[in-house]
Amino acid sequence: MTPPARLAGAIDLLAAIEAAPRQPADAAASAWFRARRYIGSADRREISDRVWTLLRARRRLSWWLARAGAAPTPRLLVFGHELLAGRTLAALALFAGGGKFAPAALSAEEQAVLGRLERHTLDHPAMAAPVRLEFPDWLEPQLAARFGAALEAEMAALLAPAPLDLRVNLLKGCRAAARDALAAEGIAAEATPISPWGLRIGGRPAVTAGAAFRAGLVEIQAEGSQIVALLAGAAPGLRVADFCAGAGGKTLALAMMMENRGHIAALDVAKSRLDGAARRLRRAGVHNAEAHLLGPGDKFLKRRAGGFDRVLVDAPCTGTGTWRRNPEARHRLAPADLAEILPRQAAILADAAKLVRKGGRLVYATCSLLPAENEEQVSAFLARHGDFRTLPPAAVWPGPAACPAAGAFLSLSPRRHGTDGFFAAVLERVA
Repeated sequence: MTPPARLAGAIDLLAAIEAAPRQPADAAASAWFRARRYIGSADRREISDRVWTLLRARRRLSWWLARAGAAPTPRLLVFGHELLAGRTLAALALFAGGGKFAPAALSAEEQAVLGRLERHTLDHPAMAAPVRLEFPDWLEPQLAARFGAALEAEMAALLAPAPLDLRVNLLKGCRAAARDALAAEGIAAEATPISPWGLRIGGRPAVTAGAAFRAGLVEIQAEGSQIVALLAGAAPGLRVADFCAGAGGKTLALAMMMENRGHIAALDVAKSRLDGAARRLRRAGVHNAEAHLLGPGDKFLKRRAGGFDRVLVDAPCTGTGTWRRNPEARHRLAPADLAEILPRQAAILADAAKLVRKGGRLVYATCSLLPAENEEQVSAFLARHGDFRTLPPAAVWPGPAACPAAGAFLSLSPRRHGTDGFFAAVLERVA
């Protein structure tokens, strides 16, 4: 593709993402590229990188366009981003209307708007902190409560792209063997600093097309997610439940920790997610797991009450800790979303607690940065359930790296740990 055609592709892809506000941007992008299989891999990367870079700057771009008196259309967002990144209006005019696959020529109105942005940079001292740091205004009190004086540094760290992390499947081989297997595919990997199973790789190589992934030796899993699974303390011979198992990422890690001995139940309310988990479990060589679909009238919780040594709840949440990976999510989150998720989390936590035996552990986790979904949710649960107490993560941490939590809960962030934002509480049933 020519540079103008790539620019046109970025405009079209951004329009497709914005036309599907309830769909994750990566899913919208996958559908968009599937419908355009003629686009080569290098062009896909170029178009995707341009759009994802723009999504990380969308509030600032919208601020500039509002200052210029224009609405943030996909064309103006893409052209404005080019200008604020250093391209000139004259160069953009040549790109637009410059061939069969180029963007349509700039209108006089567009030229007037873009002319007001030329020779500026993306940041401006008049921007409010939520604009400059790309988060919703209404979240500032919650984020300030979480981070205090470190708020700006933490939010700035969330603007950077996330690394690509893998988890080595110890049922198939060790970390050194996985690293060697990836190296044979031309993929350089380094050990993650906290997770004893993690590998971090640069760029976005096609890991899933390689032999190591197809053989089940590695899985794509962020280090923060691996750390949460590690805290669950699954071990051979135990009975473990992965509540809200989804596509099975943490189920796989728990089963690996159990060395295929004992029993693990992957529980979810979506059949499509559990079907995906089943395929991943087979590839990983897991033999001690069952998938169970929870639904209205289901008696699983009643029949298996008090029957599990470990229960992991990876609760649905606002996903504020994953903004590095999902930059569009920060612009879509609304107060109603938080209000809706909080009672769901409380109900899920209460249901999961029924499965824990006396002396067993319940691990509640989110990929959220918000106290309302984390510490406040756990405090409310403990106030209603006097038969549970908190265990400091350091008390159950298996190492070998130092425990990343010093207090009552685990709170990970990109700035301090290089991971996504994660929260986890370890609760023990005492009666």
